[in-house]
Amino acid sequence: MSGLGGLNKSPNGVVIGMVQKQLPNVKTPEDLASETQKVCDLVRKARRQMPTMDLVVFPEYCLHGLSMDTNPEIMCHRDGPEVQAFQAVCKENQIWGCFSIMEFNPNGNPYNTGIIIDDQGEIQLFYRKLHPWVPVEPWEPGDMGIPVCDGPRGSKLALIICHDGMFPEMARECAYKGANIMLRTAGYTAPIRHSWKITNQANAFCNLMVTANVCLAGSDGTFNSMGEGSIINFDGVPIAEGNGLADEIITAEVRPDLVDEARNTWGVENNIYQFGHRGYVAVKGGAMDCPYTYMTDLAQGKYKLPWEDKIQVTDGTSCGFPPPERTYQPQ
Repeated sequence: MSGLGGLNKSPNGVVIGMVQKQLPNVKTPEDLASETQKVCDLVRKARRQMPTMDLVVFPEYCLHGLSMDTNPEIMCHRDGPEVQAFQAVCKENQIWGCFSIMEFNPNGNPYNTGIIIDDQGEIQLFYRKLHPWVPVEPWEPGDMGIPVCDGPRGSKLALIICHDGMFPEMARECAYKGANIMLRTAGYTAPIRHSWKITNQANAFCNLMVTANVCLAGSDGTFNSMGEGSIINFDGVPIAEGNGLADEIITAEVRPDLVDEARNTWGVENNIYQFGHRGYVAVKGGAMDCPYTYMTDLAQGKYKLPWEDKIQVTDGTSCGFPPPERTYQPQ
């Protein structure tokens, strides 16, 4: 159900708005300030458009666009003016918001960071993208894992960013930590349209979890982002699907209580439980070992594909970035 996009809100419903924000072109601090104001204006638009809305979600790169510019002058800080503006507008409109910043990192490349702010203007979730879209993106790999926070009306929220959603382990981690709604923000362009759709649906079904997903839209004169906001129910069926219109806000009501009910009561396809309790019909409690070589190898720091020595693209030189010289050191 979508409650006619949230017009008919049920007592246990969470109304979400996915903003297909116009793809910006930001080069200067003045450009950054202008885009910050545009985001705040769109929060106000969301509140006017749907008075029942609980959560408004902006795409990745909503401030910075797709230039991949790491100029420190246009990077943001956790307590900087851009984040403060987002906090103020959420409090002003009594609405939860999800936003994207490129975060200054004094110890290396900037982070691609997502923030969830509550309706009182407080930061409830701070996430750094774990899987930058290589070889295109220069961002530092995230070092904070995948946090989950309490959201509006009994929801548990997680946030992943763009390429993160192509790894099924990311959505599984969100669900394993309790999220019943996973947000996925992106700046994808048209070649990724099909992959975007099927992974958003698979991430929902495989984890009995609502996924709410949105890309930038429109053109910056070089790239065309695709919009394609979508809200997918926990059975993998789309509740609402967007278009390519810039600044369109796609809305729907979701029911985190029904997600929780399905996780508690489903027998068939309760995969988030069954993954760790293999064959419980045959053996008491199911098998709870880890038969997956890639997991044990990764945990031991020796992940290596059988064809790894043949892989040709292993840095960003094909996209104009110099080969890195630092090894990864979590902060």
